[in-house]
Amino acid sequence: MTHENAATRSRLRRKASHRGWLVFLRDILVIVVIAVLVSFLVKTFVVRSFFIPSSSMEDTLLVKDRILVDELTPRWTGYERGDVVVFKDPGGWLPPAPQVPPRPPLVEAGEWLLALVGIAAPDSHDHLVKRVIGLPGDHVVCCNALGQITVNGSPIDESAYLKLPPGDTAASNVDFDVTVPDDAVWVLGDNRDRSQDSRFHQEQPTEGFVPLPNVVGRAFIITWPFERIGGIDGHHSVFNGVQDPE
Repeated sequence: MTHENAATRSRLRRKASHRGWLVFLRDILVIVVIAVLVSFLVKTFVVRSFFIPSSSMEDTLLVKDRILVDELTPRWTGYERGDVVVFKDPGGWLPPAPQVPPRPPLVEAGEWLLALVGIAAPDSHDHLVKRVIGLPGDHVVCCNALGQITVNGSPIDESAYLKLPPGDTAASNVDFDVTVPDDAVWVLGDNRDRSQDSRFHQEQPTEGFVPLPNVVGRAFIITWPFERIGGIDGHHSVFNGVQDPE
């Protein structure tokens, strides 16, 4: 009887240990699923990661910088002149995507998972990043006698962020005179002579304006490389003298 009792207790201990491992694995799975779900919701509605593929925003943003974009705040506060924004191609701004050879399924699955939680940014090549110069209703003109852009008749001094070739003084080598529609923005790159921005797409259906629904959000921080981690300056003071459109 004693031997049978000992054997029974041993079986019960093994069963309890087995159940303990099952509970542990279940809890781990639940934690992973919740973490992925939270990361997905954050990426979709709050913050999203992108990398910089071109030099159009130098020296504010450099090629291969990784940035975070605030998707939530602008939905409540709107955008300001000077904001650096990421937006989906309105159509015709980017060349056709190159054909990419098939990759191993494991690599595809890994990138999909990293993109799901906001670590990878495989769609960065489908988006652009520029600085907002004109808001809905603004009258934006280039250039005045000093080579400055004017917004609603007020000149803006962009020297705080503008990158021009040596000897150039005009804020743009392309003249324009536009009034921004109610549901769009007018955007330019900081590296003005290396940026295919609103100026160069005035013959497209959106006439160079970026529809607000195409704007993902406002870029607010550089997260990589390590030595460049820091905030992204909107230089909003540049536009302090600009009056709202009538």
